[in-house]
Amino acid sequence: MKRTKRRVAAVTGGLGGIGQGIVKALTTRDFDVVVCGREYKRETFNALKSSIAEDAKLAFVSGDVGNLDDHPRYVNEIFGAFDRLDCFVNNAGVSAKVRGDLLEVLPDSYDLNFAVNTRGPFFLTQAICKRMLADEPSSQASMRSIIFISSANAAVAAPERGEYTMSKAAMAMMAKLFAVRLAPTGIVVYEVRPGLIKTPMTAVASERFEKLLAEGFTPINRWGMPDDVGRAVATMAAGDIPFTTGAAIQVDGGLHIHYY
Repeated sequence: MKRTKRRVAAVTGGLGGIGQGIVKALTTRDFDVVVCGREYKRETFNALKSSIAEDAKLAFVSGDVGNLDDHPRYVNEIFGAFDRLDCFVNNAGVSAKVRGDLLEVLPDSYDLNFAVNTRGPFFLTQAICKRMLADEPSSQASMRSIIFISSANAAVAAPERGEYTMSKAAMAMMAKLFAVRLAPTGIVVYEVRPGLIKTPMTAVASERFEKLLAEGFTPINRWGMPDDVGRAVATMAAGDIPFTTGAAIQVDGGLHIHYY
């Protein structure tokens, strides 16, 4: 595609629940978006295209975050989709294969969570940042950013899926480390910690969460929606809080607050 005059963001896991919310919100803030995912789903992608802001453009790039050998090709196609990149959103992730006893966690589930939620994003972000630094910014007004979508479970313990929470806690530190490293270059870094968001990933435990909500689970006592996360990400990507980096924004209805 020709170089766009709009800013460009790339979102891994962009066809998933939270990913779609992020893509839609970014298009309302004058971004064209590279939707990244393991496989192209025509109907899902077309439905997403029909719901974005007028005049915004989407491109799709396939890739597996956890496949480090494929990262060079993946990064080239991400940057090549619109011939620039202003914001990279690490959203793709997996959860525990089975929610259950911490004493029964198996190595394959542990390894999968760290491969996709921690190891993959670290090395993909490393490659993205090197390319960003090699490219000249499109304009001084176009702030560049890296955004990590972690989880409220980066800080709130959930023993029934311990491997997931540990991988997200590592991502939280990853965001701080990249923030320190990239601050002198003008690239800012943020972390977003979604709480209870209504997506296919949380559907497997919806009955349990509905019961918790009925009992008063969070101060803002409702399911969060993908758009709630998307609006937070778009605010950061748009440069609305420029004197901030390494910050963790809780999009969790107040779940992180210790109160009684």
